[in-house]
Amino acid sequence: MSMDSGRERLVVIGGDAAGMSAASQARRLRGPDELEIVAFERGHFSSYSACGIPYWVGGDVAERDQLIARSPAEHRARDIDLRMRTEVTEIDVAGKRVRARAVDSGAESWTSYDKLVIGTGARPIRPDMPGADAPGVHGVQTLDDGQALLDTLGRTRGRRAVVVGAGYIGVEMAEALINRGYEVTVVNRGSEPMSTLDPDMGRLVHKAMEGLGITMVDDTEVTELLTGEDGRVRAVATEDAEYPADVVILGIGVRPETRLAEAAGLPLGRHGGLLTDLAMRVRGHEDIWAGGDCVEVLNLVSGQEQYVPLGTHANKHGQVIGTNVGGGYATFPGVVGTAVSKVCDLEIARTGLREKDALRVGLRFETVTIESTSRAGYYPGASPMTVKMLAESRTGRLLGVQIVGREGAGKRVDIAAVALTANMTVEQMTALDLGYAPPFSPVWDPVLVAARKATAKVRAF
Repeated sequence: MSMDSGRERLVVIGGDAAGMSAASQARRLRGPDELEIVAFERGHFSSYSACGIPYWVGGDVAERDQLIARSPAEHRARDIDLRMRTEVTEIDVAGKRVRARAVDSGAESWTSYDKLVIGTGARPIRPDMPGADAPGVHGVQTLDDGQALLDTLGRTRGRRAVVVGAGYIGVEMAEALINRGYEVTVVNRGSEPMSTLDPDMGRLVHKAMEGLGITMVDDTEVTELLTGEDGRVRAVATEDAEYPADVVILGIGVRPETRLAEAAGLPLGRHGGLLTDLAMRVRGHEDIWAGGDCVEVLNLVSGQEQYVPLGTHANKHGQVIGTNVGGGYATFPGVVGTAVSKVCDLEIARTGLREKDALRVGLRFETVTIESTSRAGYYPGASPMTVKMLAESRTGRLLGVQIVGREGAGKRVDIAAVALTANMTVEQMTALDLGYAPPFSPVWDPVLVAARKATAKVRAF
């Protein structure tokens, strides 16, 4: 128990989705007379939508503060002692305390805990090469990062942007910069953009991005970020070319931010994320929980731990942790790997396993790819859509779905996400009673057309 009148003390490391969801939920269940809550955040902002940063940079969201769900003052008004610009530098598991340092003054202090929540998030992968830290080179992981990028865009006269990497962040930032009138080049070491898709579906994204005027450079490694006499970035170099750049965005992915946890001897998985039980408690530690982008989660389709850094999971983890810390009971069973994105009017969605994921875990499968439309073909505004579906050989169990199309394509992936969670076969899916009217879908929804085709293919073997 903490020193203060027998109250328990909950310490939270990280002031964004998982950490502050946990703190808020714990506070709902236990009042300040029972539970003291102290939270540390090293940045300037709390409880914000990192997923919204590309849309703020691109101008779809006008104001930064629209991305902030709850300010530090609002948390403090609910008796959560949120200490901003304060970085936790050490976790002493045996002594049940954390050491924190004020970012601006450097002052250090120890804070004891009865229960600890680790919500340290992820850190962008920065290439280990010359120029990676030069002015004009930006990651976009935090609201602070987004503000720094906008400051650079406001100061920079040139209109040439190079995005390194073509995953979700790379694709969304390419759109944001196109919207701001930049000439955009995307340099990607993969064979196609969006490595979360199979290459045949990534090819559709590639074509659409080129159609928007984005220069796509695939199968290419960046070797150096070249700087000018003023020290600022001026170009991105590969083995055989240079791409002039007034600003460079790094979109080459993120890693779990678990250096603190690792130094404290807490268990990490093969992807570097913390390992937890179903209650989101760190394995082997009764009084420590973890959630959000710093943990690994169970993929319900493959049965293996996976690293899937998404805001949806982080908020759910926080709810589960806060419920358990607050004396209730909740679990997080796992994920099926659903994600949706867009580049201008192209919608990109996926759930479940890609071909290489299924092969890696030893599943045999059939694949089908169909082309359909978002609405009845005769209804105005019907646009093409490609759906790829994976089904397990012999059993017909749905394994994964990928969708690329225009308006109305992306959120159709939710049908497949529910089917995966329910462990349905493609044959069972064909009987789903989905909503139909010509403005919304053809009489056979594209996902069900794929399920019918997959059923026929599975039965043929």
